[in-house]
Amino acid sequence: MEILGIDIGGSGMKGGLVNIETGELVTERFRIPTPASRKPEEMAKVFKEITNHFDYNGPVGCGFPTIVKHGVCKSVSNLNKSWLNLDIQKLFSDACGLPVTVINDADAAGYAVINYGIGKNEQGLVLMITVGTGIGSGAFFNGKLIPNSELGQIPYKKYKKIEHYTADSIRKKEDLSFTEWGKRLNTFLELVETIVCPDLIILGGGVSKHFDKYEKQIRIETPVKPAELGNHAGIIGAAAAVSK
Repeated sequence: MEILGIDIGGSGMKGGLVNIETGELVTERFRIPTPASRKPEEMAKVFKEITNHFDYNGPVGCGFPTIVKHGVCKSVSNLNKSWLNLDIQKLFSDACGLPVTVINDADAAGYAVINYGIGKNEQGLVLMITVGTGIGSGAFFNGKLIPNSELGQIPYKKYKKIEHYTADSIRKKEDLSFTEWGKRLNTFLELVETIVCPDLIILGGGVSKHFDKYEKQIRIETPVKPAELGNHAGIIGAAAAVSK
């Protein structure tokens, strides 16, 4: 069965058709930049453009970069403030005329890794940490999702939340080397390890493909592995979430 998965990020909205039996992307990924305003109406139009691109008529899975509770946005994160308490599922469903399932984007990436990637059959508490414009996290215990574990929101020193210190967007903005940035990531992971004591941490997002450049800076006891699905994990996991 093929389901359309859409991964919404701070810089881009991406979609693709996914074989949910195998977890394989069966089309080329289609990407449209996230509207600069990051307002609901404009993002809903892009969402519809993506579904139209695939000439798709079926259920859609969506990974969204905020806390999502029963399809409703509970934190604006890096988006426009007008998202707060908005029913994301209804907005997107109305825009494209299709049934839409919306979950947190890091939870979606986690679904992909747990069902099809290196997290498959892993027991205990497994964390999926996605690093991009911000930092997202998905928690799984014995393969079951614990939704909305927003560990990137932890306050740190002068920063309201640690993603303002550690996100990949900060690495780029401050022109940090991977060695310099890796030390910041390790600081974040030390806090995560202290707070939740996971059995395994899987790193996702664009930085996962550069793991060898900062691996030596990761000094926590918990095993840390890069996700093998790369930037496609959010799309694949969003599609998989439809059947959960």
